[in-house]
Amino acid sequence: MFKIGDVEIENRVVLAPMAGVCNAAFRLTVKEFGAGLVCAEMISDKALLFKNEKTMNMLYIDSRENPMSLQIFGGEKETLVEAAKYVDQNTTADIIDINMGCPVSKIIKCEAGARWLLDPNKIYEMVSAVVEAVDKPVTVKMRTGWDEDHIYAVENAKMIEKAGASALSLHGRTRKQMYEGHADWDIIKQVKEAVNIPVIGNGDVTTPELAKKMLDETGVDAVMIGREALGNPWMIYRTVHYLETGELMPEPDIEEKIKIAILHLDRLIQLKGEKVAVMEMRKHASWYLKGIRGNGKARKAINQTNTRDEMVTVLEQFVQDVKDKQAS
Repeated sequence: MFKIGDVEIENRVVLAPMAGVCNAAFRLTVKEFGAGLVCAEMISDKALLFKNEKTMNMLYIDSRENPMSLQIFGGEKETLVEAAKYVDQNTTADIIDINMGCPVSKIIKCEAGARWLLDPNKIYEMVSAVVEAVDKPVTVKMRTGWDEDHIYAVENAKMIEKAGASALSLHGRTRKQMYEGHADWDIIKQVKEAVNIPVIGNGDVTTPELAKKMLDETGVDAVMIGREALGNPWMIYRTVHYLETGELMPEPDIEEKIKIAILHLDRLIQLKGEKVAVMEMRKHASWYLKGIRGNGKARKAINQTNTRDEMVTVLEQFVQDVKDKQAS
């Protein structure tokens, strides 16, 4: 267990904020698989202040998710502060996270996300302004640097701490790397040693064993799991269990995977309505089938579905086909 401000996090496994993925339906499902903390996908400060309908819907939090963290991004102090105040006063989020790692060009052009990594003074100015304006703990998610020639992770982390943030998450890649190459755990270790606030390590944690290795090698307070949890909330459960007991739980069987995929689909329908949910669930359903032999035909069929019943039929038929093959 560790604390972010006055918020107790019951274990050392955190779900990363992933754009287009981490809505309440996905977060709740991962939470039920044991995540100590779940993080929402990033929200634009300006879209929030303009009361954009899609953005306002992204603020929905299921009471079973807490503790949870809601992430905002922006390039201007005034609008970022106003958005943070809105989240502070109008949502049940426990923590307000500032995105300082998004490498996508359209975010960079707004002087937001990873753009801050080049300017430790801006980091201090922005983070301290948000901290002063809200009651909830403020955290920052960042990358190691802009590119291999501009790595200011330690300096940036010190500024984040000085500004009054309660914790920081560090993805061990530069902006230039995007999601390619290896995450640099040495820099994560240097950051952990340089600050006194909790540090959450992120990058290349693809198995429970690697989660333990990161904790042991870097000394971070928790590990953050992102892409490995897509269609695979068992990664969270298996990691928590392994860290607590040293026992490696088996992977789920296909029936278990499809059962959770359908639960996830139904939660998405509740959240967004059937039409939007089914379209969005197509990618998730494919992730749930990842690694199962002979899934190509089913994945193609999933991408043609438009209703809940159609998608459930494809998924259940795939389970039956796999079982028939195993029996023959």
